[in-house]
Amino acid sequence: MLKNYLKTAWRNLKRNKVYAMINIGGLAAGITVVMLIGLWIHDELSYNTYHQNYDRIAQVLVNRTSNGQTRTRYTMPYPLGNELRNVYGSNFEYVVMSSFHGDNVLSIDEKNKTTYGSYMEEDALRMLSLEMLDGSWDAIQEPNSIVISNSTAQAFFGDSDPMGKPMKINNKQTVTVTGVFKDLPYNSHFRELKFIAPWKLYVETNDWVRVARDENQWDNNSYQLFVQISPEATMQTTSENIKSAVFNNVSENARRSKPEIFLHQMKDWHLRSEWKNGVQTNGFVQYVWLFGIIGIFVLVLACINFMNLATAQSVRRAKEVGVRKTIGSNKNQLINQFLTESLLLSFFALSIAGLLVYILLPSFNQLADKQIVFPFTNPVFWLLCLALLMATSVLAGSYPAIYLSSFRPAKVLKGTFKTGKATISSRKALVVFQFTISIILVIGTIVIDRQIQFFKDRPTGYERDQLLMIPKNTEDFEGKYNLIREELVQNEIVQEMSESSSPLTEVWSGTSGIEWEGKDPALATNFVTVCVTHDYGNTIGWEILEGRDFSRDFASDSTAFILNEAAVDYMGLKDPVGKTIRWGRAQHKVIGVVKNILTESPYESIKQSIYLIKYDNTNWIELKLLPNRSISESLAQIGAVFKKHAPNVPFEYQFVDEAFSTKFKAEERIRELSGIFAFLAIFISCLGLFGLASFVAEQRTKEIGVRKVLGASVLSLWQMLSGSFVVLVLISGLIAIPIAYHLMKLWLQNYEYSVEIRWWIFAVTIIGALLITVITVSFQALKAANINPVKSLRAE
Repeated sequence: MLKNYLKTAWRNLKRNKVYAMINIGGLAAGITVVMLIGLWIHDELSYNTYHQNYDRIAQVLVNRTSNGQTRTRYTMPYPLGNELRNVYGSNFEYVVMSSFHGDNVLSIDEKNKTTYGSYMEEDALRMLSLEMLDGSWDAIQEPNSIVISNSTAQAFFGDSDPMGKPMKINNKQTVTVTGVFKDLPYNSHFRELKFIAPWKLYVETNDWVRVARDENQWDNNSYQLFVQISPEATMQTTSENIKSAVFNNVSENARRSKPEIFLHQMKDWHLRSEWKNGVQTNGFVQYVWLFGIIGIFVLVLACINFMNLATAQSVRRAKEVGVRKTIGSNKNQLINQFLTESLLLSFFALSIAGLLVYILLPSFNQLADKQIVFPFTNPVFWLLCLALLMATSVLAGSYPAIYLSSFRPAKVLKGTFKTGKATISSRKALVVFQFTISIILVIGTIVIDRQIQFFKDRPTGYERDQLLMIPKNTEDFEGKYNLIREELVQNEIVQEMSESSSPLTEVWSGTSGIEWEGKDPALATNFVTVCVTHDYGNTIGWEILEGRDFSRDFASDSTAFILNEAAVDYMGLKDPVGKTIRWGRAQHKVIGVVKNILTESPYESIKQSIYLIKYDNTNWIELKLLPNRSISESLAQIGAVFKKHAPNVPFEYQFVDEAFSTKFKAEERIRELSGIFAFLAIFISCLGLFGLASFVAEQRTKEIGVRKVLGASVLSLWQMLSGSFVVLVLISGLIAIPIAYHLMKLWLQNYEYSVEIRWWIFAVTIIGALLITVITVSFQALKAANINPVKSLRAE
């Protein structure tokens, strides 16, 4: 029986090639989307699962409340690690202090490479369950040791054995390779780590860290802290137990911010890492569920095409059903026949979709910032494909199978059978549903695009064009600032040069110990602090609103402050220039106010900031390129100067505008993915519309012939055939607009600053949908309208 079903199904597909191709094409597109989204969701949900105990690993975060607003931070004081070990030790299996991960210069002889790494306590390797290719998890117990990734070992040592070989970190610390670990997978929080050096080495070679240890500095938050809870403990209970560990040890002034520490589980780092007023929000996980829903809807749209075309062809299949029933076929057999056709179509569509996914996966990975591999050897994947095949065939074929198998043979064979109004209405409802979903996706894509552009256009307070940042990863630059600047500026290689403690696109340091006349004693202060050189303002092009810039002509500027607008508002200063500010025991005079500079998140308000001159506390070099010179030529000359003064440091740089644009990467990926899915939804809907228009034109061939004989014009016939489809799209638009408006309003609430949802977005989308519909339907409508009436009225 199954063989007969398959043979009959194959004959029907061959007989109706156009409709079969439309159905297979639509289903293939829908299944392709589902498979790509499914692989993407699996990658997102499996983040950090590489680490064996990822459900028991956490990072220690802190909530600080100032002036009614709670902020969540991951910077910790040095003594907290020992506090957790000594006081709360039964809750933890491992407690690991860590520096912030970043670029360092690794070198062997003349080979120097900037390498991303970190200094961590000795239990880090065991806690992260790194796969050691050489050495063991105890490899960083000695201060002069280092473990490197396999790719780092290849880059420095090639095929030779790296174990026991000496290396230098930042041209200062000599270490010995004691282990090689396998590179971490792309969906790990630590994926960029290419080396891990001992925490003991970090303490011994940095005076400020050693002072923090020796003086037990609880108010200096400059480190990260990771833990793994013990098997008997729970994350929630442990988090509650340690809540007051910082508050109980900090100064009275620091207690004003009510610091409360808690554990942020590793399994939540990627998808649930957003905090609003101290409360964890959904974060990126909302996009996982969103795309999951979109994938389901796109597949449903493809299945709707099948239902519409199958029911539309009911007149053609009516006689077949009548004959089958007359010779003894029961309803179940007919249902099985039509479901077999659906299964065959779905199988072809799934096969094409699998091939498309394999071909498109590299491009999709680049777009989505993934390294997903097609899971050829994963039996679960093939079982899910089988389930998808069955679900698609049942979803697409069940209604047509039940509908077609219900025909009465007496009416069919007498020729009195007509398609019911209910069937036509259901087809129209399905078309409306298709375009409603498509229009919602298009509106969402436009709103997301406008929101991203709104943030990109937000004033930064400085000139990003042709502005370069160079990290000072080593001490090779110490004492050479004036020499390098003089050579670059006087030889007209660059327009200006300066140094700063933080990059222009990030906040690296802050302080709470600021006092001024008229300050509310209850106000808990928190200022961003940026140490700069005299030429900083001219280099970045900040705008002085009051007072003046730093100047070498005033020796007193060594203790002067420049405030941003946010700081003036925060402090409530009427005439800030000339005011005295106390920072600890020192007094500083305000000499100027600059326009707010956007250095951190473009989605949040700008923090109150203080700028001060401090040449011995700078980590970055800023260069303003000359506007009328070739960038490649300028970079070559700059590189030569830097190589001359720091020969053992790789010349590496960032353009500020490129660094700024990275802040929008996640949102831009969402916009691009949603745009692609919206296009595919429209494509699938139009594919079904094309098929329906073709069938309607075919069914009304004789009517069109009669109308032409009676004098109807091609234009009037085109209007007759296209009009009903245009009405359906208009109805879809009316349904989609309020739904899309509500959904995008909810999404925009995630941002402190957001665009308004303008009326023209809906108008443009509806007009676009109408144009696409008219173009799609017109081909078949004009083709039918131009048929010679002699042919269309000829008897069968």
